[in-house]
Amino acid sequence: MPHITLPDLPGIRGPMAFRPDTAKPLNELVDVLLRGPSTLTPGERELIATFVSARNDCRYCQTIHGAIAAHHLGGAEDLVVAVKTDPEHASVSEKLKALLVIAGKTAESGKLVTAADVEKARQLGATDLEIHDTVLIAAVFCLCNRYVDGLATWAPDDPAFYRQRAALVAEHGYPASTLTGPTK
Repeated sequence: MPHITLPDLPGIRGPMAFRPDTAKPLNELVDVLLRGPSTLTPGERELIATFVSARNDCRYCQTIHGAIAAHHLGGAEDLVVAVKTDPEHASVSEKLKALLVIAGKTAESGKLVTAADVEKARQLGATDLEIHDTVLIAAVFCLCNRYVDGLATWAPDDPAFYRQRAALVAEHGYPASTLTGPTK
């Protein structure tokens, strides 16, 4: 049960409906980071968000962003699980593995990211923009994870819910999909 009275929407959607004026810029930022122009695919960027959310033990965020990642990656739900549980052995590029290291360290404390981590990512082909966006995705998802869990929002148990939401977000983006689609 949420700590405050929120609209009966799961995860971040309840607090966003409660305070739409703060939801708008947050959704726009997430949309740019995860769907905007980038040399990382939307699926890769969603994997970074999922990985950070799993590290932060945010059930709603890791599940919804994992479903969106899987949607972008042709239904690769097993890959999403592998990235969350054993990223070193997941079937993703070495560059993405290096970016996940940076994201994981950022999630714990930005001060843990080292010059060696950044240099390794560069050697594996990561650009400064990809490194920047990885750090920003990790930071924004730490904020979102704390927002969701700090207000004790609820999360559906049915995987079909997340698949439906994933298709909606993938097609329409974050700002358009926040208050639409299935609620339970």
